[in-house]
Parts: sequence; structure tokens; C-alpha cells
Amino acid sequence: MDTLVRTKNGELRLEQIAEALPGTSEIMAQVGRRYARAYYAAHGGNWELAAYCLREIRSRQRMLAVIRPKYARQLAEFDRDALVPLLATVEARDWEEFERAFAQGIRRANHYHSQTGKSYIRWKLPERITDDLDFGPATTDSDKSTARA
Repeated sequence: MDTLVRTKNGELRLEQIAEALPGTSEIMAQVGRRYARAYYAAHGGNWELAAYCLREIRSRQRMLAVIRPKYARQLAEFDRDALVPLLATVEARDWEEFERAFAQGIRRANHYHSQTGKSYIRWKLPERITDDLDFGPATTDSDKSTARA
């Protein structure tokens, strides 16, 4: 018997909901983009943005652990061994320690790719990042906004 879930747009079977969930590659692509943005934000002195990106990574990885439980152990280890130390360096605003922890995070991520049979996936920091965010120090003065109308 199919289990139906009522939504504001109609009824969906649980199988339909499961099929609509993002795949591992989609979530990990989001994680990779945020990891790079965290680096460039910290490098630019925008520690608040770096922290935000790292928290967003944690959120995506928690979601992935639920929908792909076979990766839950590795995701928890990465959180403990890479993200927690990175967040501590962001809190301390310590660029040198951030760089070390960031590089360790890359090594851990690529280790997990190998461990899960995907050694062909090797993450690296992109040389350039999108220019849709200001990676410089955060300001609280809204008058200094450089947004274009």
C-alpha cells in the first residue's frame, strides 16, 4: 500500500518524495562551493561570511547523513576533524591556523572520496571564485553598499 502525504499542491507518494530529494553529488557540489567561499572570505577578512559558509556546510552534511545514511559516519568524522577546527580558527580570526585546518579538511575530504570508492573525485581550492559576494571585511554601515540597482 502506498503511503500518501498531503501537501498544499496535492498528494504525493513517499516514493515520489524520496525521488525528488537531491543526490549526493548535488549536495557535495554545494558543500564544495561553500568550502571555497569560506576560504576566500577568511582570506579577505570577512570572518562572519566564512563562519556562515562553514555552518551551511554542516547543515548540508546533516541533511546528507539523513538521506544517505551510508555516509553518516564519514560526515560526522569530517565535521569533528575538519569543520570544528575550522570554526575555531574563524572564531579566533587566525588566518595561519585557518589555512592549516583548511588544507587538512581538503586532505580529509579526498580521503573519504577514496574510502567510498570515488578516488576519481579530488577536490581542490579553485584559483578563482565567483564575484557575486564581497569577500572583504564585513561592514555594518549600509550606506557603504556597492550593490548595483
